[in-house]
Amino acid sequence: MPAVAGRFYPESAAKLDREVRELLTAGKADKPVVKASAAMAPHAGYVFSGGVAGTVFSRIEIPQRVVILCPNHTGRGKRIAVVDRGAFRIPGADVPIDHEMAEAILDEFPGAEQDRDAHRFEHAIEVEIPFLLARQPALRMVPIVLSMMSEVDAIELGNAVYRACQRIGASPGGEVLFVASSDMSHYLPDREARRVDKMALGPLLDFDPSELYRTVVGHEITMCGFIPATAMLSFARQANSRQPELVDYATSADAFGDTSQVVGYAGVVIPDSAG
Repeated sequence: MPAVAGRFYPESAAKLDREVRELLTAGKADKPVVKASAAMAPHAGYVFSGGVAGTVFSRIEIPQRVVILCPNHTGRGKRIAVVDRGAFRIPGADVPIDHEMAEAILDEFPGAEQDRDAHRFEHAIEVEIPFLLARQPALRMVPIVLSMMSEVDAIELGNAVYRACQRIGASPGGEVLFVASSDMSHYLPDREARRVDKMALGPLLDFDPSELYRTVVGHEITMCGFIPATAMLSFARQANSRQPELVDYATSADAFGDTSQVVGYAGVVIPDSAG
């Protein structure tokens, strides 16, 4: 069931659909749509980060199969929590879980477990779904909530998702999209947030999962989804994807003008080898 409908985005299905389509239209900006193996999008309320999310999802083709990883904001549930069956509800729609893909991921990464509790009040996957569904009405997905894990495990998780794709014969880009849900730094003055976010985005755009992990941990950067992003880079490298591209960046100050304490939002697209 939705946890943040009416708070992070409209509770009315009609209003939600209208707002998402407006954000997607604004984000496209006459740019070509590309095939992508992976993408990173923010997960705040749409008034803050919806513009960046709209840019990300308007610029890429959305296949029917999407694997979405997000950080655990609630502390509930298993360390690597996969929903492997059923559906994920948003206003006006139930999005089916891709059981075949979920089972393949559970088999390929022994630390992953079937668990719904971590998802019960988590927002960071939920807010991505309306954008994905607007672009791909036949969407089916695998939602995964991640708690803290080591650099080695985060990289191996990305590799495991790639192996799961191979196992079921689904190619990244054309048939599967990996989405990392992440905001950037939290509650810094706007100028400092932009400096720190640039530091974290450096290794991400250099396609270096190990350096991304070490930079965020070593400099204590409050990028909440750096583990999903590390796994994303690992997955995309396995898929021989092209260089990551920063397609949009903003802070919460861009929405309301208060620069004293902001959250940063980055949109990243990783085109597949065919682009």
